[in-house]
Amino acid sequence: MGSLAFFSAEERPLDIQPLANRLVRLDISESNRVLACVVAQSSLFEQIMARQFDDPHLLVLRETVLRGSTKEVTIGEDSVLRLQGRLCVPNVDVLRETILDEAHNS
Repeated sequence: MGSLAFFSAEERPLDIQPLANRLVRLDISESNRVLACVVAQSSLFEQIMARQFDDPHLLVLRETVLRGSTKEVTIGEDSVLRLQGRLCVPNVDVLRETILDEAHNS
């Protein structure tokens, strides 16, 4: 669930730098208006994203995508490797066990 707030620059001055530093996505398409939304991600997503570069098989797959040799695997704007839209979870350390534990406890 999210919420959206809109403030006209004439009605309410807004210091946007602290917002930009706190994972708030800003769209400044007009000089007197700012659209802001908070982006929340799980720490597990952050771990998967960071550890994809530690898995040698995913590195090879990433190179394949960059060469344009596959359509099923993509690299998103967030630099995350996905197979048919699903996150590629690296096979490193205990990351997969952490995911399975979280799924089991949900």
